[in-house]
Amino acid sequence: MKKPWQKILETVFGVLIGNAVLAFTVAAFMVPHGIIMGGATGIGLTISHYVTIQLSLIILVVNACLFALGAVTLGKKFVITTIASTFLYPACLTVMQAIPGITALTDNIMLATLYGGALLGLGVGVIVRVGSSTGGTDILALVFNKWFHISVAVLMYIVDFAVLGAQAMFSDAEQIMYGILALVIETFMLNRVMLMGQSQIQLFVISEKYEEIRERMLKEQDVGVTMVHVETGFGKENKKAVLCIIPKRKLYATNEMIRVIDEKAFITISQINEVKGRGFTIERESYPQIEGVEKGN
Repeated sequence: MKKPWQKILETVFGVLIGNAVLAFTVAAFMVPHGIIMGGATGIGLTISHYVTIQLSLIILVVNACLFALGAVTLGKKFVITTIASTFLYPACLTVMQAIPGITALTDNIMLATLYGGALLGLGVGVIVRVGSSTGGTDILALVFNKWFHISVAVLMYIVDFAVLGAQAMFSDAEQIMYGILALVIETFMLNRVMLMGQSQIQLFVISEKYEEIRERMLKEQDVGVTMVHVETGFGKENKKAVLCIIPKRKLYATNEMIRVIDEKAFITISQINEVKGRGFTIERESYPQIEGVEKGN
């Protein structure tokens, strides 16, 4: 188990890195190529088109207003998890925009869109994974969810596309399409980062020879197994199934072993994006040998 100071350090590091990535992406790829964006940055880009004020300052004011709304509506927990990004991101953006040559990394707008969307998703994903929030227009989605009980995901899309629509008033057709593409890539990357972990394979086996399968998995494949009671749908017979999580490299050998034991065995194989607990993120326990099998949990 992680100690409290380790969790705090991880959160602080994640928020710093995430906001730095977001600020770098906006300064290096999005703003120089006029790619429209959602979120508070998109609102800032809209305002800066009509008013000659530094973008980071506009975003700071927008974030502060949204933060005040969230603090009043959503309570103390929201304040604790959101205050860092609300004020850290504009500060990081000011620093990034001051780096010489940062706007000249590429003159290819498609390349900027691909990198921009991927890095935006990475930055937001890192912040959310450590239990914090990016603030910005996400706050509007959370507030509207509390008021109207509509899905937060749906509200976030509505808010983002409304912000994109505001920028469409002064953007050409290509900039709009690049903006939508960047948003799609950002969403995809965000989901990948959120599910990033110790990827494994799950096998669920129903067989009359479940005991032999159990023993050979423990002894030959050196993997933990769980026995599950199941009932057949047609005959309503009570049976046992074998459930186990294995590394990808062991899939072929395990699958072949099961087929040799019982070629009629019913097997389902699923990709598991993240596995936690004893034997994976916690040290594996060993038990006394039973019939030559050392069982692991």
